[in-house]
Amino acid sequence: MGGDQLVATMQPTGGSRNLYSLYDWRRPEPKPEEEEVPTHLNTTTCGHFLVISTDKLSARYNGDGQHGHDVGAIQSNRPAPHQRLLYYFEISLKDRGQRGVISIGFTDENFKMSRQPGWEPNSYGYHGDDGLLYHGRGRGDSFGPTFTTGDTVGAGINYAAQELFFTKNGKLVGTHIKEGKGPLYPTIGLHSPSEKVEVNFGQKPFIFDIEAMVQEERERRQRSVESVPLPLSISHNVVRTYLLHYGYQDTLTAFDVASGGTFPPVVVAPEGPVTGNDTESYALEQRKILRKLTREGDIDGVFAKLREWYPELLQSGVSLVSFLLHCQKYIELVKAGSLEAAVNYARVELANFFAVGSVEDTHLQDCLALLAYEHPEKSMVSYLLHVAQREAVADAVNAVVLATNPANLGKPSQSALEMLLRQLTACLMEKRYLNGGQGEIFTLQRVLQGGKDGGW
Repeated sequence: MGGDQLVATMQPTGGSRNLYSLYDWRRPEPKPEEEEVPTHLNTTTCGHFLVISTDKLSARYNGDGQHGHDVGAIQSNRPAPHQRLLYYFEISLKDRGQRGVISIGFTDENFKMSRQPGWEPNSYGYHGDDGLLYHGRGRGDSFGPTFTTGDTVGAGINYAAQELFFTKNGKLVGTHIKEGKGPLYPTIGLHSPSEKVEVNFGQKPFIFDIEAMVQEERERRQRSVESVPLPLSISHNVVRTYLLHYGYQDTLTAFDVASGGTFPPVVVAPEGPVTGNDTESYALEQRKILRKLTREGDIDGVFAKLREWYPELLQSGVSLVSFLLHCQKYIELVKAGSLEAAVNYARVELANFFAVGSVEDTHLQDCLALLAYEHPEKSMVSYLLHVAQREAVADAVNAVVLATNPANLGKPSQSALEMLLRQLTACLMEKRYLNGGQGEIFTLQRVLQGGKDGGW
């Protein structure tokens, strides 16, 4: 989902996408397609010195292991998924064999299955016989302890940090910088008679607490954000401009009082037509009243005030703000259980928008679908019945009123907070692009709702 869909914004011209972007972060997002994950070992491309179990989750070495090109290496059937924070898998050593030259790591799709992970370019391997970490060459670096029969070792990718990590018996051994952006396959290598391992791609619980590592990584990133100093005046100004922008006059007054008089009081024009055009409090009193009416579900009251103060916004009869308000009136009738009145209202008012190209078919269809459910509050369009839906319509009304300010012509009507959120979204999307499209897909909606942004 792009930035225009992530953050609510309004242009003075009242373009349709700008109005509907107010709904995009409130409407339940469709779940992204789940990535295919490794489920078993790939027997079609494995080395010639292995015997694979029928479930393709165990491997035994049956070669002589006399030289460096008779390794029995095998990859997973799919590359590690990359649209997540972390990926991880484990192997359990059932038999170390004669020399215990067992390795675990990651390799690319061109890896030679007669070599150990880490010995070839674009491959990484943690080796059990010497505890060394190999990366793209036949000489390893000091890394961790050796491992043998009865041990469980794991390998993972931290896409946020662009690091590989390895574990032994539930404890983190160490990390290594991940180079390259292409897909990597979980890989094991066996290289002496009777070696046998069992692979766990997540079919059963891991020995290592991967969920705790995910949480630790999230907390680490949060701490790095919180460590950035932010002058109090900046945070206060961001809050104030947000309250001003959306017409929360009473909250703004309380906020100014709580700040100890740091900011000058806002001069608010009395209820009625607005003549000024250069103050930050443009139409604040009017916007406050319109928001209150909308939040209370009094759509007829909103129409009455708009006709009194800003008749030009309703002149066409099929403007976007008219469409949203008529939809909300219909929703309020459904919420009240006045289904016959809702049907009649749809026939008289909503029917006018069926052939209007500037309205969004999805929103209209969702509204009409409310009548298809015996219990619409439990349906997939139940979001329309929530308080957040009224807030969204109130935001839309607020935006078109702000657009009448001559001082705003040609300028985007958005608060400082929204601009910051746009910049945040753009930066995170750019960071993921620079990482080769690897890592969590940032979605502002889940963050604002307090949910995890992606899985591990």
